Amino acid sequence: MIKKNISRRNFLKSSAAVTAGLTLIPQGFLTSCMKNGKKPNLLFIFPDQYRKQAMGFMNQDPVSTPNIDALSKQGVVFSNAVSNHPLCSPYRGMLLTGKYPLSNGVLSNCHSGRTKHGNFLKPDDVCFSDVLSQNNYNAGYVGKWHLDGPEPPEDGKANVWDSYCKPGRYRHGFDFWYSYGADDNHLTPHYWINEAKEEEAKYFEQWSPEHEAEVVQKYLQNAGDKFRDDEKPFALFWGINPPHHPFNLVPEKYKKNFEGKTEKDVLNRPNVQFSNNTEMGDHGFGDMWVDDRIDQSTDYFAMCEGVDEQIGKVLQTLKEQGLDDNTIVIFTSDHGEMLGSHGMMHKNIWFSEAYDIPFIIRWPKKIKPGTDDLLLSVPDIMPTLLSLMGMKKDIPAEVEGKDYSGIFKNEPVERPEAALYFFAKPEDETEKRRGVKTHTHTYVIAYDNKGEKHQFLYDDVNDPYQMKNIYGENTELEQDLTEKLREILIRTNDPFISLL
Repeated sequence: MIKKNISRRNFLKSSAAVTAGLTLIPQGFLTSCMKNGKKPNLLFIFPDQYRKQAMGFMNQDPVSTPNIDALSKQGVVFSNAVSNHPLCSPYRGMLLTGKYPLSNGVLSNCHSGRTKHGNFLKPDDVCFSDVLSQNNYNAGYVGKWHLDGPEPPEDGKANVWDSYCKPGRYRHGFDFWYSYGADDNHLTPHYWINEAKEEEAKYFEQWSPEHEAEVVQKYLQNAGDKFRDDEKPFALFWGINPPHHPFNLVPEKYKKNFEGKTEKDVLNRPNVQFSNNTEMGDHGFGDMWVDDRIDQSTDYFAMCEGVDEQIGKVLQTLKEQGLDDNTIVIFTSDHGEMLGSHGMMHKNIWFSEAYDIPFIIRWPKKIKPGTDDLLLSVPDIMPTLLSLMGMKKDIPAEVEGKDYSGIFKNEPVERPEAALYFFAKPEDETEKRRGVKTHTHTYVIAYDNKGEKHQFLYDDVNDPYQMKNIYGENTELEQDLTEKLREILIRTNDPFISLL
């Protein structure tokens, strides 16, 4: 059982366990599934840019998240879940296809300038939702989609990120649709609802997580069978946009929780730099720190607390409808947020604040609460959940992720020794990065915006905040990590192997 509050030291120890195959989940805890033939429901909740450290039970960031904390006590917390390409669209592409970016073609965030490079989810890919639909599931999607290729705006002024997703094969089996492409006007969101035409988007003056929570609650209540077929199981994906920036677009009621806070109150990580990281900035490795640090930080945490409140409303409705016992609930995120660590902002970098993600799974009376240090990659989520839900035979052959459902079934599981870190731009082959995370180290090879090679190595056990690059100090370790990276590159047919 997970304790209510896990100390930072103990959680970091569990995240960096040296022994391969170590599990903190008691063996043999999964009861026989679906004895009555009733398929489980799935509620997959993934707010955008919600970093692992911003969960209250972690005792790291100064946030109060009682609903996520409760979920962590009721489910399994994966302490080493990662976002292999910590960026919005690539995460979603990996989640839905079970394939890495080179195989699904979503190499970076989808916008109009990259559509000509094929940087969007292909309609012919067999996705997670396609398999669910083929197995007689209601499949619903609410919130941010960000997987289509927008056409370049004719006037040069339109939103180059947002895109209308056509009904049919572009929606990959989702039969309930309440979504948009990518738009960060969190206080005035818009949505295309089910069969709405492109010009029929509906706008609302309500914080998007609040509005979407109400939609999800109605979907679960399903009055008059208006949202789904009550005779079928459901799988609902809820892609909340906040706490994605701009952070200031959050209701005042959440901001008030942080009034009077100082930089030292909220930016408590030892690796926070109160100036730009010139080394990273000069090489184009990420977004730099900003001037209004206190507002950016408190608004980000206010968003996290607001998102937690909306999740709580949805989970309460799930319980009130008598659906919670037969519903697998996932809480995770597409990537984290640097928020000043290493003098950087946002994501798309290998540091733990961006690369590590929360991942909690709850299935009452089926999965016993605990923690597990599995190096869980994004492409693993689809095959693991499909297998857990009784659809192992329907996992597409081209899926590159691994099925780790055996962890929950008291079956032998070959655990990975490393997880991939990936970065690429479809429009620019100069900048590219690959790396691996193990239970003890993070190792990255990065080519900067001038094509120059850089290498980074961090001891995540003794230096959990990754403050010292120790590359060049241990040749044997570097060779071992390079071989682990090479094995993954071979398995994923990655031409980066020639650049090791």
